Amino acid sequence: MNTRLGITLLGTGCPAVSTKRYGPANLVQCGGLNLLVDIGSGATQRLVGCGASGATVDALLITHIHTDHLVDLYQFIISSWHQNRDRKQVIYGPPGIRQLVDSTMEVWKAERNLRIEWEKRSSLAALEIEVHELDVEGVILEQAGGRVSMVEVEHQPVEPAFGFIFESAGHKLVISGDTRYCENLVEAARDADVLVHEVFDHGSMAITGTRTEQGLTNVAAYHTASTDVGRVARQARVGCLVLTHIVPPDADRSNLLAQARAEYAGPVIVGEDLMAIDVITGTVRWGDVNFSLPVRS
Repeated sequence: MNTRLGITLLGTGCPAVSTKRYGPANLVQCGGLNLLVDIGSGATQRLVGCGASGATVDALLITHIHTDHLVDLYQFIISSWHQNRDRKQVIYGPPGIRQLVDSTMEVWKAERNLRIEWEKRSSLAALEIEVHELDVEGVILEQAGGRVSMVEVEHQPVEPAFGFIFESAGHKLVISGDTRYCENLVEAARDADVLVHEVFDHGSMAITGTRTEQGLTNVAAYHTASTDVGRVARQARVGCLVLTHIVPPDADRSNLLAQARAEYAGPVIVGEDLMAIDVITGTVRWGDVNFSLPVRS
């Protein structure tokens, strides 16, 4: 029986372009499943950077329909084919994801057919797509020693928006997706070993260029402020809080830590691209840096 539960943060950024924080994406190992959560800008490069590829991904899970979480979708599909994927793609996401996938494939149909004819590969299975639109909270996958559940979060006016819960070998990992403070997520994340949660650096974004005061207020209103994210972790009684989808991507790390720890006494990690966390052993690896998390009592 497979007993893996881990996550690699492929991209910890947001819509703002950054060379240090690529678009939102996470690779999750849950039992025997390799799962990709969101497919933001640069995700396919980051997959290769952590030693994986689109050929090894069992399913793609989409938290919500926002470009920064989806912009690399076609690149993922076509690069998986180039990486010798020999099975269909499986995609789970909110209502509307099927139309988006179909229209994306249609846009590139002529170019793709040209490649197919010219490259004469032995399999086209990687270009077949099975789409599941999710509309009920609860378990969406349970196989190979892993269980994956969906919870609806609050990212209005984008509706619906999801978080995902991953469980294996008695351990639990939760990814918030994009959300303001959300009691539904707090309940879903209860007693998780690791909560990977989005964060908006409260008060750090200036009103410059084409931004307006109302627009900035609106952006802040559907994300979780750095002054609130620790409260989520405390109320959910999680073992470790990992910050991701960092807005803005150049937010001061010390400030993020200080504000999160004001409400939460457990370990807080400011996530970085290609940081890997083994939830079962409690080990964290980022480049040449390795450390362990406290064992929960």
